[in-house]
Amino acid sequence: MPPRLHLRAALPRCSASFEPSRLAFLPVVAKRGVRYGWSTAPPRSKHETFNNQPSAGLPALTTGPDAALKRREYTTPLRTGVLAVKKGMTSIFVGKRRVPCTVLQLDQVQVVANRTREQHGYWAVQVGTGDKHPKNVPSPLLGYYEAKGIAPKQELVEFRVKSKDGLLPVGVQLRPDWFKLGQYVDVRSKSRGMGFAGGMKRHGFKGQEASHGNSKNHRTIGSVGPSQGSGSRVLPGKKMPGRMGNEFVTVQNLKIMQVDNDLGTVLVGGPIAGPKGRIVRLQDAKKRKAPAEPYREKVLKELLERHADADQKLQAARTVHMEMKAKRQGHLAEL
Repeated sequence: MPPRLHLRAALPRCSASFEPSRLAFLPVVAKRGVRYGWSTAPPRSKHETFNNQPSAGLPALTTGPDAALKRREYTTPLRTGVLAVKKGMTSIFVGKRRVPCTVLQLDQVQVVANRTREQHGYWAVQVGTGDKHPKNVPSPLLGYYEAKGIAPKQELVEFRVKSKDGLLPVGVQLRPDWFKLGQYVDVRSKSRGMGFAGGMKRHGFKGQEASHGNSKNHRTIGSVGPSQGSGSRVLPGKKMPGRMGNEFVTVQNLKIMQVDNDLGTVLVGGPIAGPKGRIVRLQDAKKRKAPAEPYREKVLKELLERHADADQKLQAARTVHMEMKAKRQGHLAEL
């Protein structure tokens, strides 16, 4: 049997007189190589080779800060949230229907700082609540509060906002009327810590048999890593005994049932995680519509009117802070 002749070897070399139509019956192979956009170099050494242009056959950029902010733009709230203290539960009547509610109290909630897209990569408002004795606050953090003219706070939390329109002046105090009666909010708090718990309490396992040869293994979880199929190992994420609770739990779409500025309380319908005295984060719901624009503008206008001199106070606090810092540095130099 004569040897098989390779098809490409039988074809003549490409020349000026060669017709490209004669290669129409050959399989089409995409051009691949360094000069066509594919690089074999590490991405850090030649990160501008592709420039990530869709015209080069590459998909649009889907990673990075810009793409992440774009994906979360729709669900990012327009306004900042507040910090509140869980005081317990009660109930109110709406018509003839009894609704259980959680009582949240706002304690000296102030805006401490703003996070901007140019400096930090995102828009956010840093909010503090409560008070803390200065002796229990580190020196760098004391200077941080001193430069803003604000007393040390018990807790600081950042609330992301959609754009720079959601930023607030430093030093303004947020009250319960920041939220509208009947609107929906998301409440995030740490659940009650249960300590080390077994599989039945932690994950709801039914346990093993009470008899028929079972000896002192009635509440154990049984096998955790079978040999066949899983590779003789324990798969990641296996439900096992361990620490239970003391983790953040978010309850979404709770309704504001009552707002009281005199008592500084907000009542939200339904239960939330955590014991009494737990600090919770309260913000406009991500999956519901924000309060109407007229209400948001009205509340913001009243807030700015109550703190019309917020910028002047901030500048004065910064000036005093720089003077005291210079005195401290001079005293240290003398020592």
